[in-house]
Amino acid sequence: MSRFQVKKVAVLGAGVMGAQIAAHLVNVKVPVVLFDLPAKEGPKNGIVTRAVEGLKKLKPSPLGVADDAALIGQANYEEHLEQLRDCDLIIEAIAERMDWKLDLYKKIAPFVAPHAIVASNTSGLSITKLSEALPESIKPRFCGIHFFNPPRYMVLVELINTPTTSPEVLDQLEAFVTSGLGKGVVRAHDTPNFVANRVGIAGMLATMKEVENFGLTYDVVDDLTGKKLGRASSGTFRTADVVGLDTMAHVIKTLQDNLDDKSDPFYASFGTPAVLQKLLELGNLGQKAKAGFYKKVGRDVLRFDLESEEYVPGGQKADEVYGRMLRKPAAERLRLLRNAEGAQGQFLWAILRNSFHYAAVHLGTIADNARDVDQAMRWGFGMKQGPFELWQEAGWLDVAKMIQEDIDAGKALSKAPLPEWVFKGPVAEAGGVHTAQGSWSASAQKFIARRALPVYERQHFPEKLLGEALPDFATAGTTLHEDDAIRLWTLEGADRAPGTGIVIASIKTKMHAISPDVAEGLAQAVDIAEKDYEGVVIWSGDEPFSAGADLQAMLPAFMVAGVSAIEGAEAELQNTMLRIRYANVPVVAAVRGLALGGGCELAVHSARRVVHMESYIGLVEVGVGLVPGAGGLTYIARRAAENAATSTGKDILPFLTEGFTAAAMAKVGTSALESRKLGYLLDSDVIVPHKDELLFVAINEAKSLAKGGWRAPAKRLFPVVGRSGIATIKGSLVNMRDGGFISQHDFHIASLIAEVVCGGDVDAGTLVSEEYLMTLERKAFCALIEHPKTQERILGMLSTGKPVRN
Repeated sequence: MSRFQVKKVAVLGAGVMGAQIAAHLVNVKVPVVLFDLPAKEGPKNGIVTRAVEGLKKLKPSPLGVADDAALIGQANYEEHLEQLRDCDLIIEAIAERMDWKLDLYKKIAPFVAPHAIVASNTSGLSITKLSEALPESIKPRFCGIHFFNPPRYMVLVELINTPTTSPEVLDQLEAFVTSGLGKGVVRAHDTPNFVANRVGIAGMLATMKEVENFGLTYDVVDDLTGKKLGRASSGTFRTADVVGLDTMAHVIKTLQDNLDDKSDPFYASFGTPAVLQKLLELGNLGQKAKAGFYKKVGRDVLRFDLESEEYVPGGQKADEVYGRMLRKPAAERLRLLRNAEGAQGQFLWAILRNSFHYAAVHLGTIADNARDVDQAMRWGFGMKQGPFELWQEAGWLDVAKMIQEDIDAGKALSKAPLPEWVFKGPVAEAGGVHTAQGSWSASAQKFIARRALPVYERQHFPEKLLGEALPDFATAGTTLHEDDAIRLWTLEGADRAPGTGIVIASIKTKMHAISPDVAEGLAQAVDIAEKDYEGVVIWSGDEPFSAGADLQAMLPAFMVAGVSAIEGAEAELQNTMLRIRYANVPVVAAVRGLALGGGCELAVHSARRVVHMESYIGLVEVGVGLVPGAGGLTYIARRAAENAATSTGKDILPFLTEGFTAAAMAKVGTSALESRKLGYLLDSDVIVPHKDELLFVAINEAKSLAKGGWRAPAKRLFPVVGRSGIATIKGSLVNMRDGGFISQHDFHIASLIAEVVCGGDVDAGTLVSEEYLMTLERKAFCALIEHPKTQERILGMLSTGKPVRN
């Protein structure tokens, strides 16, 4: 199969989804042009211009860096259709009107390049019917591509073929969406609402019906159906508010219009709930209208009361007994809920039973196999486990019998029995739908293995479902050293040639905090690699990269031996960072999730950083009343000097200011792109859209550096701004303190940061070493750890997980 090159993408429709899809394409460096109708007044591109400007204000931000909105090309259908000829992929994302879409397809067809793929981002309209408006030459290159909102953050993209879609086209698009956009692809059948919305919206409607049956309030239901149930923290009704009640109503109407009692035995439960109908009538469309199931008034969150049609005080929590039940092993959990006497427990069993029942009845028609359903619910609805996974974990046949008993007793939403394959044959014998051979296909009546596309060879450890026989990063490969803090291992087998291969260092501590044992293990990884390998990759198969130094591990030593013990531990950590920086083999940090404090310092001292797009990097020590103490401030000072050396002016202070501000204000990059802007990533570092490709890319990067004749950077002295720079920075800090923007303790910490990054009490231009600045770091760190206000911050963070402002 020839490689499908996506040099440029057109997105048709500058509405909420179209604009955000364009934004995500910009995030991953894909050139994009956004189209819409010509404006009736003012500039013809006015509609698109307003949409692009609106992207900068959206929260959470659809853009990795707000300024990148300028990279979105702007066009309209009247003047710029010729631009489509240069596009390799055209994504249509206009309003969900079949007639509008068909009319647009006729308009664009003459301008579509002969190789280009055309895809509709519909959330439920028939892809086959849409394809009928296209010329025969385009039909093989047409399919559905359903992004979930917000497209930057939601992993799921559903691809839907028509009878005329070329299989090669679907494979090409899946490869681009996976590796290029960082998404998880599920191939859905062309049925109403496809897979995730079919199961998910049916589940939300069933939940609303059971809420009425059991007389529960929305806030209690959201408390029960959020994190406690292993689902998105927003629960059921808050999720509906975020999605938009008009959007939800549209998806419900798609079910109502395209299904009936014969095609869906649960059809009777698809009626628009009375409360949703009333909120729509009132124009309370959810978060975007600042009122839906919930409404925020000042600091209070109110909930809607249907009977009075008023908002009443909310915030009610579920009975804690059900929170305890939901922490039990799956089999015991479901049994306890089914036998619960209280309404909340019975409600939980009912919604779980309904989800199992619905997924089983419809598996054969909506999806190729059970894996697609479970992945769709994980990636599209934020569930930790899909319905089949939970059912399988709890005991397949035992749960099946409980479901069928409820169906027979008239307690379920539908009288439809569970399919025969649930009780008899390969699934019953295997104890579930996910096995080492693959996942169950109800239509093919066999287990189907994962698609073996070349793009998936880039994923050493793909996200796996319960029951699948995929490799586990915690035990894979050959272990070189392992203790409670870290595992050093390699993917290379016994036939590895001496001097080749990569040592992988996987931190095992909670939140991958950097304890003294972790630091020792990282130094050991470098020792092993220098003797017999090409390089080191610091990577863990789970998030975060590292939340920083292990404060909890330091406290006992501080209590026994005082600040001298802390100074010794900090010196060891600093030495580890320098050992990594000046290693004779390249050390690559493969960053995913949080890289805060010591985690950030570990990353910046590595030879190269390979970073997942959704990574959050920063020096946040001021939040616990400390300064970065493992080389972070030294890095800021050194980078400022290096950047100044390449400029025409020789004043270092302008190059230092941004780094100082980032550390003093504990700024965290809210994407890899923003982290680069803050200076924690360099232009030479690699940003990876897909989390599961991180290790593959990092290993290749380490090998490439080694094969390119890697030499560690030469140790050299560099200039600092000295006491004059300190005075300038402190002048600004005084104004902030006196203006009430920072506390006296914040002023004290920021002043210490200024003293370190400026090089202390020396003349401007004085040459210093990294070791000298690290000594200043340790001195400031140790002075603060003895400070009562810093101790308040540390204890507050350890006990509540939230920063204390004092």
